[in-house]
Amino acid sequence: MNYSDSFRDKELVQGLARRIAGMTKGLSKPLVFMEVCGTHTMAIYQFGLRSLLPPEVKLISGPGCPVCVTPNSYLDRAIALCRLPDVIITSFGDMLRVPGSSSSLMEERAKGADIRVVYSPLDAVQLAAKNPAKRVVFLGVGFETTAPTVAGSILAAKAQGVSNYFVLASHKTMPQPMAILSADPDLQVDGYICPAHVSAIIGADAYRFLCEEYQVPCVVTGFEPTDVLQGVELLVRQALAGESKVEIQYSRVVRWEGNAKAQAMLADVFTPFDAPWRGIGVLPGSGLRIADKYAGFDAELAIPVQVEELKEHKGCLCGEILKGKVSPFDCPLFGGKCTPESPVGACMVSSEGTCAAAFKYGR
Repeated sequence: MNYSDSFRDKELVQGLARRIAGMTKGLSKPLVFMEVCGTHTMAIYQFGLRSLLPPEVKLISGPGCPVCVTPNSYLDRAIALCRLPDVIITSFGDMLRVPGSSSSLMEERAKGADIRVVYSPLDAVQLAAKNPAKRVVFLGVGFETTAPTVAGSILAAKAQGVSNYFVLASHKTMPQPMAILSADPDLQVDGYICPAHVSAIIGADAYRFLCEEYQVPCVVTGFEPTDVLQGVELLVRQALAGESKVEIQYSRVVRWEGNAKAQAMLADVFTPFDAPWRGIGVLPGSGLRIADKYAGFDAELAIPVQVEELKEHKGCLCGEILKGKVSPFDCPLFGGKCTPESPVGACMVSSEGTCAAAFKYGR
């Protein structure tokens, strides 16, 4: 038996679902819990967890997909960079298919741009070292989970004297949008399934202010069916008791204090700034830009380009989906004009996108 099999045991999963149903039976108003991690979103759809829960418990997806929350303006700048003859763009695979205002990196590569998929930012550093006549740009997109690896690549490039390596940074931090959503009167979230990978870096204590300021329960859970349902059960218990605190279900990975070494690296290489989020807007202090002492590695500063006028795709509800206000099935483009093979919005592109998960696994 695989290690993961015990977390997918049918009897355990069904038992948890029955227990949650018994706890919530007869509630006049459903409890609404939001997951803010794309891997949770995929797991909830993949394992059909919504269908196991009673009508008194509703799960909605939030801004947990880093590719999805990246605005068109970032894609447009990356596309402008890739059109320069001496630039090599490097990225994780998901970014290539995200539509910008008028093109995508995949389309630009088909036209001859040098765009390469890498599995680590350090691969991009090595590529730059081997191609000194080229400027190699890594697309730094992600939350606190991937930001330390990008910070490490900048430190590695500096240590190795690789001066032709650059990062186009669009890293974002998770607690701030959770606070914005908590304060939204139209949403009324009763609790958060907190992101596990992010929490491994920043620590579960990072969500304490949400409980204290907004009285919203928070539980950090893993990704297996029993993990998610145990997290839901803990949230239900808090909601019914009128409590709001942080709990760790995913104790095999997440600690209260997080990863101090990764946090120190982030504090050294990056500095907070007011970042734009697709569908949510500019959130104070929610982004990580490259610190001034490492400005030589900042592609936005070091490689000036003319970026086209920003355009949004008509009819796409990706922004509202990221806020949990509508589901993919409410979008008029979903499954018709917008599919994984021909995406209109970013939510349909990434493997962590809500629309991609809904399309693949259905309701």
